[in-house]
Amino acid sequence: MQKFYILLCLFFSFSSFVWAKEAVTQYSIEEIQRLGLEANGLVHAARSQVNIAEAGVVSASAFPNPEVTFMAGPDTPRLPFELTGPSSTQRHVTVTQPLENPFFRSARIGSAEAGVEASRANLDQVRADLAAQLRIRAYELLLRQKQADMESSIFDLMEEIQRRIKLSVEVGESARFELIRADTEVMTAASRKEAALLNAERARVALFQLTAGRLQSDFEIIASLNDPVQLPELEELHKQIITTNPDILRLEAEQDRARLRIDQERASVLPSVNILYSNYQDKQFTSNTAGLSVKVPLFYRRRGEIDSAIFDSARVRDTLEYRRYEVNRLLESAWQAMQIAKRRVEMYEGGIIQEAESALRVAEAAFRLGERGFIEVLDTQRVLRGARAELLQAYFELQSAAAEIDRLRAHYPKE
Repeated sequence: MQKFYILLCLFFSFSSFVWAKEAVTQYSIEEIQRLGLEANGLVHAARSQVNIAEAGVVSASAFPNPEVTFMAGPDTPRLPFELTGPSSTQRHVTVTQPLENPFFRSARIGSAEAGVEASRANLDQVRADLAAQLRIRAYELLLRQKQADMESSIFDLMEEIQRRIKLSVEVGESARFELIRADTEVMTAASRKEAALLNAERARVALFQLTAGRLQSDFEIIASLNDPVQLPELEELHKQIITTNPDILRLEAEQDRARLRIDQERASVLPSVNILYSNYQDKQFTSNTAGLSVKVPLFYRRRGEIDSAIFDSARVRDTLEYRRYEVNRLLESAWQAMQIAKRRVEMYEGGIIQEAESALRVAEAAFRLGERGFIEVLDTQRVLRGARAELLQAYFELQSAAAEIDRLRAHYPKE
């Protein structure tokens, strides 16, 4: 009884270990995206840019520091002692406090805050681009794996046909030419199988690269090429993109910053004021004086800097308008590509694949009975292979178009 209990515990421990291993090595598309967004160095770099911009707001909000000047030294008499008396030491302390122009300060702080918004939009753009790449690479891996499975099944079929032809040649029922042709087709199928396996491995390596090696070496993707794609209508997507596209938001923040830079340059033309306080002491006297120091922009009123800011604002505004137009066209292009892929999927699933499979089964049965030759089987197999390849490609193009739409509207799982 004790031995049975020990064996039972070992069995459950081993089962738990296997289950845990499978749980670790299986990822959904969203889990892969989250891992990539957490580990990719480009995302970290863009997040650092946000931190730098936020530090710039702190710098822009700071008040100017006062300036203290201290001077001291002995008096050296130039007249006789009877007239000047004994020598003494003097000291002179001057405190200067700049008074910042409130219009200049407000524009500078606003410009720094707009820089933060631009950096955040840039971070969202990096995240959206990476999430779309991860989704496309994950579905590409599924595509390559399906292609490898298809080529493996074709290779197995060619080997089975080669074996049957070899037996027929040995008993004298078929010419040796048929065996040579079968050998050639087997070698061709083996080459395609090997290439498909290598392409699948290449797609796996691409996912490793985008996730900075955070995936397990033997990971599997819990997804399928024919996963349903659920997106809003095109009109709703147009409305979303205007308010969510990171590139548009970044350019809007850049436009605000350029406009505030104009205000900043214009405010800098106003006179700048410094408050002065001076204390002077020697052996006989103590003097306290206060005053103002005004810098008057009389000869140069920063015309070049103001014009430069105006032209830069116009540049950003024109870029923003074009980018809005371009993003809407990219959305329509991705939407049309998705619709085309959907129609191709419906066409191949609606009857082409079934008819090609039925034709191959009939050709194989006729070949076994000796009513048809190897050429008929090979032709029907090629037709089926082409149809399956087109269906897989249509699945992949459908998922790629959906990923592009999600990229344009910055729809991705958050870290």
